[in-house]
Amino acid sequence: MVVIRLARVGKKHDPAYRITVADSRRYVTGKFIEVIGTYIPTPMGKQQKVTLNVEKAKDWLTKGAQPTDTVRHVLKLAGVTTKPSKKQAKASKKPKA
Repeated sequence: MVVIRLARVGKKHDPAYRITVADSRRYVTGKFIEVIGTYIPTPMGKQQKVTLNVEKAKDWLTKGAQPTDTVRHVLKLAGVTTKPSKKQAKASKKPKA
């Protein structure tokens, strides 16, 4: 399964995270498919809290990538909805025989 999760980078006591798309069986900071943004929980000065390629994030979500709870919150900060649209929800429901 493909997941969207955070991978920690940065210094001690100064966390920064990459928002990555990876296989769920891989180690958190290991091999990933793509980096779609960054998240800095404690921005200083002109740093932005969330930098995200919204188009890529939406694309991965439509392909079925599952965001972690923290990434779901970060996506909400960036203005990306994680719920499928009504059109997608109807298409995914299979009629009972």
